[in-house]
Amino acid sequence: MIHTQNLVQLFSETRQLTEDICKPLGIEDYVVQPTIDVSPPKWHLGHTTWFFEEFILKPHKQGYRIYHQDFAFVFNSYYENVGKRVIRSDRGNLSRPGVTQVFDYRHYVTAEMKEFLQQGVPDSLMETLLIGIHHEKQHQELLRTDIKYILGNNPLLPALNTDWIEHPIERHQTDWITIPAGIYEIGHAGTDFCYDNELGKHQVYLGDFQISNKLVTNAEFIEFIAAGGYQDFNLWHADGWTWAQENQITAPMYWHQIDGSWHYYSTSGLEAIDPEAPLAHISYYEAFAYSQWKDCRLPTEFEWEVSQKHFNWGLRWEWTESAYLPYPGYTKAAGAIGEYNGKFMVNQKVLRGGSVATSPVHTRHTYRNFFQPELRWQFTGLRLARS
Repeated sequence: MIHTQNLVQLFSETRQLTEDICKPLGIEDYVVQPTIDVSPPKWHLGHTTWFFEEFILKPHKQGYRIYHQDFAFVFNSYYENVGKRVIRSDRGNLSRPGVTQVFDYRHYVTAEMKEFLQQGVPDSLMETLLIGIHHEKQHQELLRTDIKYILGNNPLLPALNTDWIEHPIERHQTDWITIPAGIYEIGHAGTDFCYDNELGKHQVYLGDFQISNKLVTNAEFIEFIAAGGYQDFNLWHADGWTWAQENQITAPMYWHQIDGSWHYYSTSGLEAIDPEAPLAHISYYEAFAYSQWKDCRLPTEFEWEVSQKHFNWGLRWEWTESAYLPYPGYTKAAGAIGEYNGKFMVNQKVLRGGSVATSPVHTRHTYRNFFQPELRWQFTGLRLARS
């Protein structure tokens, strides 16, 4: 069991970081929703607060009074077990409640939670509490990437004036790591926190393979563009080719060609692309096409997990060739918590590692992120493999 003071500190630091991420925003920035996959910052602030109110305080804190009777409807995301909710595409229409009231809601629930935690948390509630804390850490990453999308689609391409470094460089030379064929164990072990989709430690057989010790860089992907990679249907899945053609995709998200030179939008504003920085904001379709062009492939999530101790990771979420599926013996938890991962195990690809937007003390080498293959507003990149 985690010591009470350590638990209060982890909770408090997590709650504060969410608000720190929002400090550079103007009041108008909090409500914008340019696309269905991006939620307004104000909604993230309320949703991460609602989670603690709904699953911890309401059922477990004696005498707790809910902050506002409408907020469960406003800030529920996809939990069918909990009740009705505002549909995802309408989150940007929520001019009310106002930003000030949402922050008041956060501070009310945070104070109530701290009081509750100081009394000690029973073992039976610990998993839900830790899910709530790590759920907020997930939304901190979403806040960073959603804010970037909001400002990156503003015609002025404004800078956010933050010291956050989006494009760190891997200075080492590219090399291939050889992993011999064999039977390997996959999945989370130990008593530290993990999500249920990491459980079910099991063995897999892997053939001989090699994996790069370095992520693909912007310079390398520019070569792919210059060689006509976006125009060669032979490199693409049929779905990927249709997606690229229908959406007129000719470069990664946020890239702009100006006077013959590539630039990209970052939270520092529009700037010339750093050729040595790792590629970001690509779909699985683009990652696959690039790997085909290089006569390579993407690693499976099992190959990635087995080899990750031989390279540095955490700068970009790394697309894998694996479909997001349950591990052997996986069972969904009962009720709303069971909706957290299990119901999304279809039509998605697994990503491994983490990114510069990922919050501290959140990922691990068994962590399984997942997105639909066309999405790219996260810091998604790729690492090549070959057999």
